[in-house]
Amino acid sequence: MQLYTKRLVLRDITIDDKQDIFDYRSDAEANKFQGWIPETLEEVESFIQRNTTEFNQPESWYQLLITDQETKAVIGDIGIHFIGDENVQVELGITLNTSFQGKGYASEALKGTIDFLFNDLQKHRITASVDPDNTASLQLMERIGLRKEGHFVKSLFWKNKWVDDIIYAVLREEWVTE
Repeated sequence: MQLYTKRLVLRDITIDDKQDIFDYRSDAEANKFQGWIPETLEEVESFIQRNTTEFNQPESWYQLLITDQETKAVIGDIGIHFIGDENVQVELGITLNTSFQGKGYASEALKGTIDFLFNDLQKHRITASVDPDNTASLQLMERIGLRKEGHFVKSLFWKNKWVDDIIYAVLREEWVTE
């Protein structure tokens, strides 16, 4: 699986990417809103080995690595959750290396992914779940054209406590490509 945008290649993760993934995913402060923060390279290896090998499978998560087209530098990753047996809805999640944040990479990667999901795979609806304290991600969702659908109070039991969850979404007929 490979997607190309103006500056990026979104591609399958390989075992050779384990150190790069560990380098940005193991930063606990930078990833405080993420569900997975590896403590060892072995955890990253296991994560890579567990990654679904077939794209667009119902009820699966698929992880794509975000890389720079020219330098091949690993910028981050996008998780794609293909929801339900009917497989027409998708949830997205994104993680970026802090040294690449604030440069438009997240917007570009998400827009490219959403374009592909709507235009090539004919998905109906795309969502994202965001922690209300993650202001950068809230702004990102609005900037790329997702609408806030709801703020659910203490709806997720996460890291041993009940937390709020904000859901953003966009329908295929609402999506505007540039």
